[in-house]
Amino acid sequence: MSASAQPTVALPVIGPRPVPPRRRPGRTLTARAVLVTCAVALVSVLVTALVAVPLAVRGVERRDQDALAAQARLAADVLRVRLPWQRDVAGDRLIRQLREQDIDVYVIRAGTVDRAGLPRQLVNRVAEGRNVSGRRLVAGKRALVEGRPLPGGDGVVLTRPATPGLWGRVLLTLWLPLLAGLAAGLGAGMLLARRLARPIRTAATAAARLSAGDRAVRVPVESPEEVAELARALNALAAALATSEGRQREFLLSVSHELRTPLTAIRGYAEALADGVVGADDAPETGRTMLAEAEHLDRLVRDLLALARLEAADFPLEPVPVDLTRLAADAERTWADRCAAVGVAFRVEIPDGAVPAYTDPGRIRQVVDGLLENALRVVPPGAPVVLAARPAGPDPAAGGVLEVRDGGPGFTDDDLAVAFERGALHERYRGVRKVGSGLGLALAAGLVRRLGGEIAVGHAAEGGAAFAVWLPPDPYLIRTAR
Repeated sequence: MSASAQPTVALPVIGPRPVPPRRRPGRTLTARAVLVTCAVALVSVLVTALVAVPLAVRGVERRDQDALAAQARLAADVLRVRLPWQRDVAGDRLIRQLREQDIDVYVIRAGTVDRAGLPRQLVNRVAEGRNVSGRRLVAGKRALVEGRPLPGGDGVVLTRPATPGLWGRVLLTLWLPLLAGLAAGLGAGMLLARRLARPIRTAATAAARLSAGDRAVRVPVESPEEVAELARALNALAAALATSEGRQREFLLSVSHELRTPLTAIRGYAEALADGVVGADDAPETGRTMLAEAEHLDRLVRDLLALARLEAADFPLEPVPVDLTRLAADAERTWADRCAAVGVAFRVEIPDGAVPAYTDPGRIRQVVDGLLENALRVVPPGAPVVLAARPAGPDPAAGGVLEVRDGGPGFTDDDLAVAFERGALHERYRGVRKVGSGLGLALAAGLVRRLGGEIAVGHAAEGGAAFAVWLPPDPYLIRTAR
């Protein structure tokens, strides 16, 4: 097999593949969500314990106090019987039963207690006929006390030692529910973290595929709303990238065709000169043709460089106060002869006074020349081309407007929407009518926007296209108007 007949082999693209970043422990969304949920659950458990344990302890103490109060009422009823021998027999039996329940019984007769240990203030209060209930120091130890008065300065007081280690016992009974709550919080945190992290991981995977060149990737839109917004944004980005790359491919194909055309002509004439095909009489005409094609090629290269630099921060601009009336008059001297040479009527519409604006005169003249060049390319002989300058409003501080109108074929309504996109009109009308490289209008729109103005396209009264360029006013006029 000859070298020319060898099949071509598509080589894979060689280059560094994107390496996914290493996940650091504790820095993933899942880990942080679990930690936050565990912390919240732990705080909730602690708060619950701080609230529930004292309530439980007070509940137990209240229950013991109520039980002791009931027994004190019973003891007072027994000791209140009228017959002494019955009172003594029943009282002794009751005292034995109470002491078997770890309850001490103090009997007060005529203001004197039968045993030591009770505080004197407590004894006096019962002897005065008042009830006593609560916690007091009895024999140097804290105890539950219930005292009930009897007729004649007598009384009975029941005491029970305060339950030791009550807080510990309550905590032992509550630790299992508290631990269950903590475990439930941990489980809920893990489920929530996975639910939140899953769509984010999906979005991250889609973004990685986008960066690798896959423009068909789409992310499912699902709740919550923030995740849905992220998915919609990624889907919109993928669609925009696909559209942008498609337009870029079309633009490159268009530009390559435009560059190839003058190069082919120059190469053909150069080969003819080298081979001696072109005689001495035809040499000047051939040179002029080659020069025209070289100028066309140079103009294309300049437009491409200008478009590439247009978005750069160091793109040179020198805005100064400009009279648009004078600028239009200067352009008339250049374009009147060019239009007359091809049978096109060129007309300038300017007011009697000045039209002040604040712009870069060189750049805005570049825009005007580009718009006039496009108009002259498509306007048939006898049709008009109009350059107009007018104030944007009655106030001089409103800025100025430059208009380029023609009597050519114009644009459709669909064309107006894409007129300033690179190569869009060129792609539509290539082979249908005379078209340029598709760069001029994009360059004009970019220059106007960088100058702080606006550009619009519509239908002209002359039958063709109408371009209107609004330029901002002189800042000095704004300050003067104020």
